[in-house]
Amino acid sequence: MTGIQTTTHRVVPATPKVRLLAWTEKAYDLAIASARTCYAPELKTVDSVNDKLRDFLGTMIYDAGHHTPFQHPTFVFGLEGVSRQFVWAFLHSHPYYNSEQQSQRYVVMDAAHVVVPDGLTAEQRDRFHHAVEVAYDAYDRIGGLLQEDLKRTMTAIGRIKGQSEKKIAQEAQKKAIENARYVVPIAAATSLYHTVSGIELKRYARMAETGDCPAESRAVVMAMLEAVRAVDPDFVERIQEEPMPRSEVLETCIEQAAGARTPGGKSDGDRFAEAFDARLEGLPARLVAHTEQGERLMAEGVRESLGIDEAALDDDQAIALVMDPAKNPHHVDTLNTWTHSPAMRALNHVHYTFKKKLSHTADSQDQRHRTVPATRPLLSRVHTSYPDHHTPEPIAKNAEAKRVYDEAMALLWETKNALIADGVPAEKAVYILPNAVNVRFTASGPLIGFLHKWRLRTCFNAQREIYDHSMVERAQVAQVQPRLGRHIGPPCMLRVHDQSSWQPKEGPCPEGPQWCGVKVWTNFPDVKRPF
Repeated sequence: MTGIQTTTHRVVPATPKVRLLAWTEKAYDLAIASARTCYAPELKTVDSVNDKLRDFLGTMIYDAGHHTPFQHPTFVFGLEGVSRQFVWAFLHSHPYYNSEQQSQRYVVMDAAHVVVPDGLTAEQRDRFHHAVEVAYDAYDRIGGLLQEDLKRTMTAIGRIKGQSEKKIAQEAQKKAIENARYVVPIAAATSLYHTVSGIELKRYARMAETGDCPAESRAVVMAMLEAVRAVDPDFVERIQEEPMPRSEVLETCIEQAAGARTPGGKSDGDRFAEAFDARLEGLPARLVAHTEQGERLMAEGVRESLGIDEAALDDDQAIALVMDPAKNPHHVDTLNTWTHSPAMRALNHVHYTFKKKLSHTADSQDQRHRTVPATRPLLSRVHTSYPDHHTPEPIAKNAEAKRVYDEAMALLWETKNALIADGVPAEKAVYILPNAVNVRFTASGPLIGFLHKWRLRTCFNAQREIYDHSMVERAQVAQVQPRLGRHIGPPCMLRVHDQSSWQPKEGPCPEGPQWCGVKVWTNFPDVKRPF
């Protein structure tokens, strides 16, 4: 095997643990009562629901596809010992959830706590364990090497912020582990709060064996259902869902219909990566489509919301009314009330489509912007035969850290390839791939969705990789639609005109003591990020 053979870490296999932390009382009855209210002269409550209604009305509306009543019940789960890959591929692959997840940027990973795929032979498991242990050793080593480098940068920043030496050291450690985490496998275990509605839980049950993590998905979803059954048996038993058979999964059917793959020296994943990267033209994110008359359509939408004509409000004025923070107080409100403003809803008329390539760990954050959906791939279908990954700049600049990083990457891909060659399904073998593995996809959405993302991710406190992507995206939008692009930027830029919000050191930054330490607002977008 490539790389270091002796390791200090030992794998601690993770077992999923599911707890129901909070829930809607009488969830099934609540759904029925809400449905009855649609046809009643008064509000119906759960007290009005009897067994006859449970037997007849509940199942009737559910089977007929009238599912909005089942959105009212909500379930809050505490999940532990689930993989980062499962969270990315299943839990966060759709828009209808809320999560608060343990951050690898701020929490040091002391143990090699990972989800080990089931069904491996003893030899395959040993190979998997060894690669994990090497990766975690590399994580420790890289973190230590980067800490001194980053302390120099954070000391300069810390002095501006008035931080103590202890606080500066803590900030340097955070930046070090933020970069070192790229080497950790996506099998790494995590913990999170995860909240879904009743109907979404039913969809989980139907889709439990789809995607790249069918075994882990089924285990977690079945545990969720059992937890709900314990507090509300009716909700689980009266309207049951079973996992869709793998043979009926759309992606399986498409693959079968496609027939045999084109023979050749390159794998499907290698060909896909090569073709996709050619379309990127050297960029990490490339604007491939946008609403051609977007500025005009937005201006018309603003006028329509106000019931006025162009003589009263021309395009420049209409655009400024909703885009200029000096004219629109919604931009300086951290509550993000944009969709509740009739005039700001005009931003929905402008759409953008980007081709993107970024790491699994960065996309795990990027995908949380659910109003900007994407066709994220099945990693089991697009994995490459060679190391295909992002390298953070601090690692690239440190020769020893880069050597350790590259050796670990080589071993992780070598292990993945060996497992597949030994008969392990690709969906299980890719668990060993690192956070750094590149994922490629197309993302589309309205300006109102992108604007929220860009406001957060052009901030220096954002993950560096997502920040870089967002700045590239912003620049391309500004080129094709300058009247919109000039108003895209971080919160400090949007709040700069409001002197009442300024703090002595932080200026217009809403982060307070957590501000980045750089006066970004003075020259954005012509800024250089130091970390």
